[in-house]
Amino acid sequence: MAILYFFMIRPQTKKQKEKEKMLADLKKGDKIVTMGGIFGTVSGFKDSGRAIILKVDKNTNLTLNKTAIAGQAVKVSDIDLEN
Repeated sequence: MAILYFFMIRPQTKKQKEKEKMLADLKKGDKIVTMGGIFGTVSGFKDSGRAIILKVDKNTNLTLNKTAIAGQAVKVSDIDLEN
C-alpha cells in the first residue's frame, strides 16, 4: 500500500498543488495555453478572479473559466525542435 502511495498518489497530488498555485499566481500579461490548445495573453479577470479574459489576437478576446487553463505557455526554441 505504501508503494502505491509513493508511486501514484503522491506525485498526482503534488502536480495538482503546483497547478493550483500557478492558477492563483496568474496576473495580467502572463502567456498561457488552454486545454484546447489556444495560446494567448491574460488581459484581465472577471467574476472575482474565477474567469479570465484571454487576448488571442489584436481584436480577439475570449472569456474562459480558470479551469480551462492547461498551463503557462513556454517558448519552443529551434534546439527543442531538432530533438
